[in-house]
Parts: sequence; C-alpha cells; structure tokens
Amino acid sequence: MTILKRLADVSQPILTFPYIQRTRRNHGLEHATIHILSKYQHALSGRSNDRGFVLVGEVPTDRVEQAVQEALKRMKGGEHKLAIHPNCGTNLVTTGFLATVVAWFGFSGSNRRSGWDRFPIIMTLIMGVFLFSTPLGMSLQQYFTTDGNPGDMEFVSVTRDVMNIPLTGRKVTIHRVVTQ
Repeated sequence: MTILKRLADVSQPILTFPYIQRTRRNHGLEHATIHILSKYQHALSGRSNDRGFVLVGEVPTDRVEQAVQEALKRMKGGEHKLAIHPNCGTNLVTTGFLATVVAWFGFSGSNRRSGWDRFPIIMTLIMGVFLFSTPLGMSLQQYFTTDGNPGDMEFVSVTRDVMNIPLTGRKVTIHRVVTQ
C-alpha cells in the first residue's frame, strides 16, 4: 500500500464530506468527458465544483451532452480510470510546487554566490521533479482530487455561452454542465 493510499484512507472523513465528494465526482466526470471529446481533436479545459463543471473551448453543444452521458455511463459501468487526466491542474500544481521547493532550498544559504554555485545541481534536481511530478500528480488525482465512482450522480443539463475575452476582442465558448 502506497503512502498516498494510506493518507487517502485516513482522510476518508474529509474526502467523503458531501460537498467535497460531489466536487471530486464532478472533477472525475469532467476528465472523463474531456477524454471522450479528445477523439474529436477539441482543445478543452475545465473547472469543477459541487454542482457540475464548466468546459472552455469550441465544441458543439450536442457533442458535449453526448460525451457527458457516455462518460457517466462508462464510469458507472466501472471505467473509473477515465477520471484521471494527464493535463489536469493537479499535475501542474504538483510540478510547480515541487520545483519551487527544490529551488527555494537550493538557493537558500548564507550568501547569494554560494546559491549560484549550486545552480547545476538545482537544475538537475528540477529535471528530476519534472520526471517524478507527473506520476505523483496522477496519484494525487486518483486518491484526492477526483473520484472515478460517480455513485448516484445524474446528468441534469448543459448550456452554452459565448463570452468576450477582455482586451483581446476574441470570444470563448463555455459549456456549463449541471449534475445532481
């Protein structure tokens, strides 16, 4: 049993708190939906909360609805790994945090010169962070930030909105997916 699995087991009272569990399940459904939509070459990002999730990117609304329904069906059928996605913000935060910690410890010391003398070793350690952080981020998703078991979750609706990006004159398509 891994350390993260043990920590997740100890954290179950928090992870199964209704608001957190709904958010984790929606996060997993968001990832599963993006996995399904990726076969159409759509560039998407998302954000989840306890009421559903938002997808940002140009994709037909009926395709989003079909993908959410397929994702939910497949996850309820046991395809829990659909909840894990390599481009999740959890992976990005894990990488950024570990690289920052390595740099902070590496450059801390009695004077600026000795920190720069350690620069080659710091860069080598940061390269290690980039290799190690993706599997760690995927495990953090699996045990903490997503839930691949949607339980009794149901799809309610999807709505489309187009918003202007300030100062650019460009528009962005947003789909709001509501679950219960």
